[in-house]
Amino acid sequence: MDEWIKVGIVTNTHGLHGEVKVFPTTDDAKRFLDLEEIVLNNGTQKKRLEIERVRFFKNMVILKFKGFDNIDDVQKFRQKELLVTRDQAVPLEENEYFIADLIGLSAVSDTGEDLGEVADVLQSAANDVYVIRKSGAEDLLVPAIRECVKQVDIQNGRITLHLLPGLREANQKKKKQE
Repeated sequence: MDEWIKVGIVTNTHGLHGEVKVFPTTDDAKRFLDLEEIVLNNGTQKKRLEIERVRFFKNMVILKFKGFDNIDDVQKFRQKELLVTRDQAVPLEENEYFIADLIGLSAVSDTGEDLGEVADVLQSAANDVYVIRKSGAEDLLVPAIRECVKQVDIQNGRITLHLLPGLREANQKKKKQE
């Protein structure tokens, strides 16, 4: 498990006084109000930034970092990830997982079939959808619902799925329509 959890991506600067627009990748954008600092990941290194101010605009979070007071100071933050440590992360409820922990899990059916691995998690209003990818096969889209997700074993890197009748066919039909 990675020590870092992504909570947002800096999309752009905001105004002239060092603020940035952040697209939140967390379920609850209000969680930024509880943070005193955040880590900026520029790909090669991680930099701790102290949060001076948080406000919200539409679906974005506007952050002001202490010591960064004009637009030129924050231009380099564009398209960079914002991270928190696991101990700063929002506590999970039972049967909730961080997306970062699900990516890469080996996926098997409840009948023992190797389905591939979790390549992505699509978030929708109704429920998340796990994208299961296997070399030489079409991606399999599995809804993250109790009827389908039988066991998630993060420690052993495995997820057990029940494929509802017609699920594979629905995936293939959707693919043909695209």
